[in-house]
Amino acid sequence: MFTHEPEAYVCPFCRNIRDDESDLPLEILYRAEDVVVKVNPKWWPNNPGAALVIPVEHYENLYDLPDRLAVPLLRATRETALAMKAAFGCDGVSTRQHNEPAGNQDVWHYHVHVFPRFHHDDLYRLDGTRATADSVQNYARRLRDAWPT
Repeated sequence: MFTHEPEAYVCPFCRNIRDDESDLPLEILYRAEDVVVKVNPKWWPNNPGAALVIPVEHYENLYDLPDRLAVPLLRATRETALAMKAAFGCDGVSTRQHNEPAGNQDVWHYHVHVFPRFHHDDLYRLDGTRATADSVQNYARRLRDAWPT
């Protein structure tokens, strides 16, 4: 419908979650038939441990997403938020989802960002940076240990 995915696009999420071909730290927190949650290797300085909720099937954006994925995606987003509260003692949680270039989408596979939030963390004023593999593994372990059952 509204596509911006370049021709011959190699989707990093499909490589990561379906093909297991990744040059980035890949720490899966949760995997179901339709949804995967992984630690985001791009972190904001005051919000380490952010995660991505991703459908296993490739859909470019919200406009393409089938209704049948609404509940599994929302459930995984909620469980991620609960794990962050328990693991990090954060003051809150924010979710973000981007569509199209004007909406700040830069990976052409639907995904929801889940951020641990702290008072005065300046999340929306700072740029993200690449986390180290050790940091990603550490935060992933903490989130997995706190994952709701």
